[in-house]
Amino acid sequence: MQIVRDWMYAHPNLSMWFVLGTGMVVILLFSAQDVDLTGSQRFWLVVITFLVAGLCTWIISWGDDEDDEAER
Repeated sequence: MQIVRDWMYAHPNLSMWFVLGTGMVVILLFSAQDVDLTGSQRFWLVVITFLVAGLCTWIISWGDDEDDEAER
């Protein structure tokens, strides 16, 4: 567990992307369970959802740069 915790503290944006992406994919699959989609359609929805989570993480991280400049 210590290795995972150390990695999370060393790479906070990647950790946030993984956690946010996983949550978004779980919500997507739960919401679309009654929708008649093929396997490839579900696959691409999961991929795109995970990429959107990465984009959200990147946008959220813009504020981190401003905090670093204010500390200097």
